[in-house]
Amino acid sequence: MSALMYTGKRTGVRVVVSGERGTGKSTLIAAVATDAFDPAVPPVLPPTRLAADMFPDHVPLTIIDTSSSLENCSKRNEELKRADVVVLTYACDQPMTLTRLTTYWLLELRHLEVSVPVILVGCKLDLRNPQEQMSMEQVMAPIMHRFREIQTCIECSASAQVQVPEVFHYASKAVLHPITPLFDQETQSLQPRCIRALKRIFTLCDCDMDGALNDEELNKFQVECFNAPLQPEEIVGVKRVVHERKPEGVNDIGLTPEGFYYLHTLFIERERIETTWSVLRKFGYDDGLKLREDLLVLPSKRFSDQSMELTSEAIEHLKGIFRINDRDNDGALQPHELDNLFSTAPQNPWSEAPYEDAAETTASGNLPLNAFLSEWALMTLIDPKQSLANLIYVGFNGSPASAIHVTRRRAVDRKKQKTERNVFNCFVFGPKNAGKSALLNSFIGRPFSKSETIPTGERYAVNVINQIGGNKTLVLREIPEDEVKTHLSDKTFLAACDVAVFVHASSSEHSWKRSRELLVEVAKQGEESGFGVPCLLVAAKDDLGAYPMAVRDSVAISHELGIEAPVRVSMKLSTMNDVFYKIVNVAEHPHLSIPETEARRNRKKYLQVVNQSLLCVSVGAAIAVVGLAAYRAYAARRNASG
Repeated sequence: MSALMYTGKRTGVRVVVSGERGTGKSTLIAAVATDAFDPAVPPVLPPTRLAADMFPDHVPLTIIDTSSSLENCSKRNEELKRADVVVLTYACDQPMTLTRLTTYWLLELRHLEVSVPVILVGCKLDLRNPQEQMSMEQVMAPIMHRFREIQTCIECSASAQVQVPEVFHYASKAVLHPITPLFDQETQSLQPRCIRALKRIFTLCDCDMDGALNDEELNKFQVECFNAPLQPEEIVGVKRVVHERKPEGVNDIGLTPEGFYYLHTLFIERERIETTWSVLRKFGYDDGLKLREDLLVLPSKRFSDQSMELTSEAIEHLKGIFRINDRDNDGALQPHELDNLFSTAPQNPWSEAPYEDAAETTASGNLPLNAFLSEWALMTLIDPKQSLANLIYVGFNGSPASAIHVTRRRAVDRKKQKTERNVFNCFVFGPKNAGKSALLNSFIGRPFSKSETIPTGERYAVNVINQIGGNKTLVLREIPEDEVKTHLSDKTFLAACDVAVFVHASSSEHSWKRSRELLVEVAKQGEESGFGVPCLLVAAKDDLGAYPMAVRDSVAISHELGIEAPVRVSMKLSTMNDVFYKIVNVAEHPHLSIPETEARRNRKKYLQVVNQSLLCVSVGAAIAVVGLAAYRAYAARRNASG
């Protein structure tokens, strides 16, 4: 298998050359630029550009020479911070300059937080004392073990024109085909994320899904990546090499995943890392082993009150992936089955907040299909680009437009008095200890626990609500009380909200008053921003006995604002009074349950007066028109009789 030239996004490589005074920095740069040795080069050269066609990757290099003097330290440090790769030089005939690399220069790079590849270059190879010859591997092994940023060590001679271009070829390769993302040099094995990327590529190439690449599939892979077919004897040779070193890498069908991984390990060990990078880039990966941004194109022109949802095509693909990974056919994914499903992605995206523990699981901790699809709906709602990326990682090969669609504006939904959304985003407000977290726990089937630790910060819970008109997915987003003010300072905050729920503890006067204040604040912000949202009150902890004033006041407030009466619930007694169905019902009628603030009432009255005035004017005008027509008819008859 042969490699292609560089196919990434870089248009140039910036190489900064540094090191001790008199080690040959400037002479090395002049030699590669002119293909000749000049013993009288200036102390510091201006920036030197090497043409794109000088190296196989066809990417131009800009080489920056630096001064070793203390007075130029600041300028040198600035150049080092801008480097794509650093070349550190020492003189082969001056052992002390090599010692200075480990006692000063490499430590200085770390101090400056210059985290780019480093190439160690021994210059003046022709001047080394023959009696001090040592194995380069012996000298450099402990240094490279201590400083993992060192990618390559090479010795050269500008005077004798020995390995001068190779210095900058290695520097270019270190940037364009970085080894660190792919290979752990300490363990001499592929990095976990590299294996996950190669597993996805193997899965895509295993067209018949039999767990091995047969000769036809292997040849198709070769053509797709390198534009050149493999001859039959070459395929035999590849499998023979793999089998000799990795017997499980080949079976009766062809190359197994283990053999595929080993093949790329072999490329890297033989310094053909560009071959593996060519494969990865052909299948859409960037230098961080994530899908390139240009593959994750979502509609950019959308209003803040629009959301994103998965299409039916994407949902059917996910159902198929679920069935494939549900090996025991129990209708739920065990943790290891879920990890296997995401084994072709950089990581399991649901292993941390906000997705971890956001959906309902079985008693044994497994994820049913509805919960699986709910997690995808949540990810699409709050991070559609990540959702699209993970869809592609798990095998979806359609266009972005066929995976995710933009919903209609909520402002249009209100005018039409109906919504077409299948996923509703509910913001849950309320004071501390009102029962917000318990409400979310109940929504995803967790039993009430008085001793349960109350989570801090925002949290999500998502589930499917089964309805006669079709299932809807409801997302509950808990808004911490102390973050409400910050959120409401953003005038578009409520644009993402389909329904706002205000929770208070029935038995607490303070809880009710604070919840009422939050309702007023949200209603006011919605009025001012134009993103008024339907609202619902929830009286939690009903088992503790209601505070009488709160009951009367909450009913009165609901009536005054034109929203539904509070829903009384008790998570402890599992008396939920169909609260989640009611939340969805409120969200499905976006023109109703929007609080009637004083400003909103005054505007409605003003519009009514204007409409009435316009109606009177219209009626008057109509009467005038009719009267004029009647007069003209009378005048015409009179003239005719005269």
